[in-house]
Amino acid sequence: MKKDWWDKEFHTLVTLGESTTAGGWADSPQKSWPSQLTRTINEFQRVPVQLINVGIGGNILSPKSAGYELGNPAAMERLDKHVFAYKPDLLVISYGLNDACHGTPLELFCSELLALVGLVRQTSQSLIVLPGPYYMYKFDYPDGKATLDIFKQFNQGIAQVAEQTQCLYVDLLSAYGEADWMVHQDGMHANNLGHRIVANKIFETLAANCSGLSLETKEMEKYISRWRDERPWQRDYGVHHEKNPTPTGSCVPERNLARPT
Repeated sequence: MKKDWWDKEFHTLVTLGESTTAGGWADSPQKSWPSQLTRTINEFQRVPVQLINVGIGGNILSPKSAGYELGNPAAMERLDKHVFAYKPDLLVISYGLNDACHGTPLELFCSELLALVGLVRQTSQSLIVLPGPYYMYKFDYPDGKATLDIFKQFNQGIAQVAEQTQCLYVDLLSAYGEADWMVHQDGMHANNLGHRIVANKIFETLAANCSGLSLETKEMEKYISRWRDERPWQRDYGVHHEKNPTPTGSCVPERNLARPT
């Protein structure tokens, strides 16, 4: 029997991550993937989920990560103020790109991600989503140490951590399909199209695993009418329904469809 990871509606979404999580390089906050994900969730909920986007450019996972000396607080150090303070029931932890680019060993990254999820679980009962790294195509930055093959290794490592810790995993590398046109001209960050794909892929994973997103839809099913009028297309092939004609714009008899409040 399929596991249902979350059978309630979500109330607070926190997105903890790097520069693409923060919104780079969408052309507006509304087109960043956290905002797009929030809007899509809210299409299916009676009560809107609140977004807290705490993405920071250049962020890395742990004080043990390569690049920590550059001065950016690590995700491990941000939990109290940037996660627990907001009491999320949905938490997306999106790391890997910067750690890979700075040269953090995969084994260290995975052990620190395991530790971070463990710290979250000590304080929060939120559903945790672990996306793999975003797709990028430019790896010749000064002191850059990553390649696409290394990204694929990080992707597999994150998937394994998700399985070990009972988190939902999202394969963003596959979602991009290695399409360079979904990446900003800097070769690293998602553009508007890339942000849409990221939001869609995360939502797809949530929808396939969390029945709480279906509560409003399942309730509406009891009251909605068949709104399609397919007769014009049927007549193109000589199909007629003279015995049981239906009103234009409807395919079922009229009835009281008022939804109880």
